[in-house]
Amino acid sequence: MDVGAKLLILDVDTGVDDALAIAYAVRSPELKLHGITTCYGNVTVSEAARNTLIVLEKLGVYDVPVFKGAEQPLKRKKEHYVRHIHGEHGLGEAELFEPQNKPSGKNAVDYLIEQFRAYPKQITLVMVGPLTNLALALQKAPDIAELIGELIIMGGAVRTRGNVTSHAEANIHCDVDAADILFKAKLPLTVVGLDVTMETLLPLSAVQQWRNENPDIGGYFADITEFYIRFYETRYPGSGGCALHDPLAVGVAIDASFVKRVPLNVAIDKTGDEIGRTRELDDGEATCEVCVEVDAERFLTHFLSRVI
Repeated sequence: MDVGAKLLILDVDTGVDDALAIAYAVRSPELKLHGITTCYGNVTVSEAARNTLIVLEKLGVYDVPVFKGAEQPLKRKKEHYVRHIHGEHGLGEAELFEPQNKPSGKNAVDYLIEQFRAYPKQITLVMVGPLTNLALALQKAPDIAELIGELIIMGGAVRTRGNVTSHAEANIHCDVDAADILFKAKLPLTVVGLDVTMETLLPLSAVQQWRNENPDIGGYFADITEFYIRFYETRYPGSGGCALHDPLAVGVAIDASFVKRVPLNVAIDKTGDEIGRTRELDDGEATCEVCVEVDAERFLTHFLSRVI
């Protein structure tokens, strides 16, 4: 790790692109992966913790603690999981095994509060699932709002179509109440949404190269990712790959110049036909910086140079 490496906490609901985001973070010397908190989302919170520990073990990482967090949204109930997108257990068609490490006994919410207080203004939190864990932490300890160094979320579709409805992106839609809390909390918030992540395409040919060049780790991550690419081919025929949603959020933590950001006042629609929409307002104080352009080719080159 470089002396100037960012202290990073990842908050994940580990499915396919979460697994790639973890690998990207682990392999990037600009970041010091301090801990990983897990949430429901692509899979249950227990499955997310297990998948996270499997990914870390495959990468040869045993010293990053993993914490289980929220099992459900703040006020609503989640009953359906997207098994057809990320695979029955969340890691595509990769073989499951029992990881050597276990999740910490400490809850993710308490861990976040503790770490922000221990390292004021020093932690970058990258959240690539529903935003429930941080919302719960802010409700329990409002003082941490001023202690977060940087918050980057993969979520939202401010100036583009959603992916779970025509208006809403999945992570925001999953817990609109948590999103509403974060967007109103005056946090150092960067929104990495579908506006830019849909421009980042990981081609099938690159994944096949992982398998050929590194049958163990590369083959395992290919087993994870090829399932996701097949889903993309049914959803977006002719795409030839899959979007790197969660890895781009990590990429912005590594090098902010991958994207162009603009300060915007964004509100969350919590009810009605457009529930989950990240709505850009014409006036009022900016609540976040929204990524509106991405140098997709340079990001993809960087990602591929690190992840496997």
